[in-house]
Amino acid sequence: MRFLRAPMKKNHENHTAVKKTLKFSFISVQDEIIRRGGSMLIDLKQDAKAGTGAKAPLRSSGKIGSDIRALRRSRNWTLTDLAERLDRSVGWLSQVERNVSEPTLDDIRKVASLFSLPVSFFFTDGGHGDEAAYIVRAGSRRVMSDASKGLAESLLSPDLGGAFEIVHSVFAPGASCPEPFIRPTEEAGYVIEGSLVLFIDGVRFELNPGDSFRFAGEEITWINEGKTNAVLIWVIAPPVY
Repeated sequence: MRFLRAPMKKNHENHTAVKKTLKFSFISVQDEIIRRGGSMLIDLKQDAKAGTGAKAPLRSSGKIGSDIRALRRSRNWTLTDLAERLDRSVGWLSQVERNVSEPTLDDIRKVASLFSLPVSFFFTDGGHGDEAAYIVRAGSRRVMSDASKGLAESLLSPDLGGAFEIVHSVFAPGASCPEPFIRPTEEAGYVIEGSLVLFIDGVRFELNPGDSFRFAGEEITWINEGKTNAVLIWVIAPPVY
């Protein structure tokens, strides 16, 4: 949803959601290390030093290429636009998006920084075999925002390659949207707990547990005026992350 980041360029046109769902299997980072000579192993070990306690090794989501493509399209960027921002060639980026090549950890860090995502978004420690394309376990959600900014989001969809994305959103007490935004999507949501004030084209709506909503192309802003977290399930078509 990216409410705390710069809003997308205003666009009142209705966009048709992409119908083709891409399916990708999970690929072990360890397998890539063996295939590519171990250059990623040192970086991953260094990154892991900040953590505490024993954890299962991180695995590449196996969807990095499709995720990068979805992120690029969400900004209406061409291959050239993104390649220039990453200081890479269009040919290289095209191969990555088609999963012909996999980016290095440094490349992933650049992509994560560019889209204001944590590096861990591109990795997971769950989902194996056939389950990976369909199921997201509670402990394996990919984090998409920083809770310290007042909005904590995690991806409930297996990947960003489908016609829509499902997001678990937690709005902290007092958190508010920095400025109104309009984006070329159709969106809907459901309040699980707490309350959230949603403004649609300037009209104020107070949402409480059990309430739901939908909008498409209107100007949106929000604020949590309550004293507890507001927890929502948010559906966005097409994905904007």
